[in-house]
Amino acid sequence: MRKLENSELDRKSIETFKNSKKTPLILVLDDIRSSHNIGSVFRTADAFLIEKIFLCGITATPPNKEIHKTALGATETVAWEHHEDVLEVITKLKKDNVTTLAIEQVESAVFLQNFKVEKNKKYALVFGNEVYGVSQDAVALCDGCIEIPQLGTKHSLNISVSAGIVVWDLFKQFND
Repeated sequence: MRKLENSELDRKSIETFKNSKKTPLILVLDDIRSSHNIGSVFRTADAFLIEKIFLCGITATPPNKEIHKTALGATETVAWEHHEDVLEVITKLKKDNVTTLAIEQVESAVFLQNFKVEKNKKYALVFGNEVYGVSQDAVALCDGCIEIPQLGTKHSLNISVSAGIVVWDLFKQFND
């Protein structure tokens, strides 16, 4: 086995990325405090050709030194918008026929391993604050909730880790 050189990885240019067919996923980040988490989500979104990121509430926006540190340029490829009110974003997405799913621990949540995408649908995944999670108002407005099963003593994951896990799982399903 030989480690591949960067020149062998067939990376897309910014223009090619922007013109590529996107995975029908939108990420909604609400009140994310850590710019490093935001940058990491941008990088994940770039890796899996995510359609767009909505940055809501106190979530920082590019250009931002700390976001750039972890995004490594993904803020130049992934489309994004900032909105103050996550509830307005969720409402607009639903009007646009996007299925909205909070990633949260709630009654009647579907465990990630049991969630099946419908390939003809577009989904928006709502991720909440590092301490408080997705707000109850946002959860109530969403079409459903996905929970990542956790078996240890902690019952929360870092938001960027959660985004990576859920995006990868849904991306695999769209590409099966």
